Amino acid sequence: MKRLKRIFGSNYLALIVVTAAVMLLFFILNNNFLALDNVKNLMNAVSFTGTITVGMALLLIAGEVDLASGAEACFGGVVCAMAINAGVPWPVALIIALVFGACCGLVNAFFVNVVHIMGFICTLGIMGIYNGLIRVVTDNHPIPAYEPSFWKLGSTTLFGIFPLPFVIMITLMVVYGLILTRTNFGRTIYMIGGNRRAARLCGINPQRIITALYVNNGMLAALAGVILTARMHNASPGAASTGAIDAITAAVLGGISFLGGVGGMGGCFIGILLITVFSAGLTATGLPSYWQIVAQGAILVFALSVDFFNSKARKRRLERDEIKRRRLHFESRATENQHRETD
Repeated sequence: MKRLKRIFGSNYLALIVVTAAVMLLFFILNNNFLALDNVKNLMNAVSFTGTITVGMALLLIAGEVDLASGAEACFGGVVCAMAINAGVPWPVALIIALVFGACCGLVNAFFVNVVHIMGFICTLGIMGIYNGLIRVVTDNHPIPAYEPSFWKLGSTTLFGIFPLPFVIMITLMVVYGLILTRTNFGRTIYMIGGNRRAARLCGINPQRIITALYVNNGMLAALAGVILTARMHNASPGAASTGAIDAITAAVLGGISFLGGVGGMGGCFIGILLITVFSAGLTATGLPSYWQIVAQGAILVFALSVDFFNSKARKRRLERDEIKRRRLHFESRATENQHRETD
């Protein structure tokens, strides 16, 4: 057990144990829960939420949030499908969708950095605008994407086990995890989330970093929407409606603080796996859909509550360390004064 704690950390280990217990419970209730086809479906579901979570995690670490991520994912899929139907090759349509997602991120950054509206508030309003525009553009009907080569983006399986969307998500998590832990840009994100004023005094431009993070989040959300469209063969105006909430829940469950400055990609993956397994398990047991919504909301409240108490504990620990540092400083000064008097 001690060796596992050294490998994963105590918080991650607890999350892994809970996830394994949930999987075991649903396997007992339904022996087909861990069948190969169902596991592939789980990986596909994980990949969609996980791709959105990657961008959301960086924003949360920086002390920001984008509640419009789900709508941006849906809009990105719609834009890609419409471009394909207009005769645009699907790789170009993918790029168009990513650029569209980046523009959505710029809109969010404008309201946060220039108009100075809290990200939580402005993206909540923008989410409603995007959801309405999606229904206007699509006439509230799914937009088919008639391109078999495009469908392979969502249906290709590597080694007969791993869906391509899952592999893309894992790659993104590894790359962004390295960016967070091994680069100056990643350390800057933590500094901004921990203390934005101190980061500014150190010569960092928080607005520039936050703009980059919102643009990045919009692109990743659009990518998730495009992959979902390829897997479903159409872009539905109701798809990805809970994408942002699921991403926030997964990130906070994985140890990223909603207040910023804490967390990493490793915990995010376990958090995504937990909420996806939980949701799929409820479906497999035949629980009505409205009870699934209640359960998902309860998980989010639980995750935020844990984050709140962890944040208070971190604050008390920092205060104790500061008091201890000052006491040691005063004691050393007193010792120096005594030596001077003796001499």
